[in-house]
Amino acid sequence: MDRDTLNVSKREDDGFAYEPVERFGASMTSPRPWNTQALAGVERLNGRVAMLGFMAALAGEVLTGKGMVGQLGALLQWYLG
Repeated sequence: MDRDTLNVSKREDDGFAYEPVERFGASMTSPRPWNTQALAGVERLNGRVAMLGFMAALAGEVLTGKGMVGQLGALLQWYLG
C-alpha cells in the first residue's frame, strides 16, 4: 500500500509524527523501535485521565458511602429498575 491509498497527509511539516507505511504484518518482524516521542504524549494523557477517574471514584465513595462496586451496583439497579 502507498500513502495515497491510506489518505495519509503528504506534508512533512504538519506537526504529526507519522510512521512509514509498511505492508500488513511487517511491524511484527521489523527491527525498528517504536516512535517513543509520539507515544510519550499518549501515555501522559492516559495517565492523567486515569488519575481523574480514580479521583472521581474516591469522590463518589465519600458522597455515597459505597465502594466502587457498590456504586456500580446502585447505578445498574437504578438503570434497570
